[in-house]
Amino acid sequence: MRIIVFSDTHGKTGALFDVVEMHLKSADMFIHLGDGEQEADMLKSVYPYIDLRYLRGNCDYNSAAPDILTIEADFGVKIVATHGHTLGVKYGLEMLIDKAEQKGAKIALYGHTHQRYSSYENGLYIMNPGSLSQPRDFYPASYGIIDITAKGIVTNIAEYNG
Repeated sequence: MRIIVFSDTHGKTGALFDVVEMHLKSADMFIHLGDGEQEADMLKSVYPYIDLRYLRGNCDYNSAAPDILTIEADFGVKIVATHGHTLGVKYGLEMLIDKAEQKGAKIALYGHTHQRYSSYENGLYIMNPGSLSQPRDFYPASYGIIDITAKGIVTNIAEYNG
């Protein structure tokens, strides 16, 4: 199973649509981690057949989307996804890790900081895909790729140089 993860698009649709087009045939699921509800809605209208999961970011005003999603992926892998502002990710990942452990997740995804991050800590894969429109880590725009197979999990940060 391949999952493409993006966050913090903030109204910029070009990069988002480029990434979806690049992975349309290979991805099983797309997850938008917030601050881009309008773009997610546009994606759903153009590609109604894709499995797109979306949650609310701090700049998605009046959104009815959830703050946190728990996703059951293939091979019994649970994913906890959040924008991160309600879990204080700018100040540390402890609350995110606690939430993932409470849910029995193997993968924890977050956005909000616009800074890419990928690690494996105590049996938990943690990823922030960065931002497709406004990176704040002195690297190019980026998104995440997660591959889940019977043999394990691989997470990668991919640069978007569109």
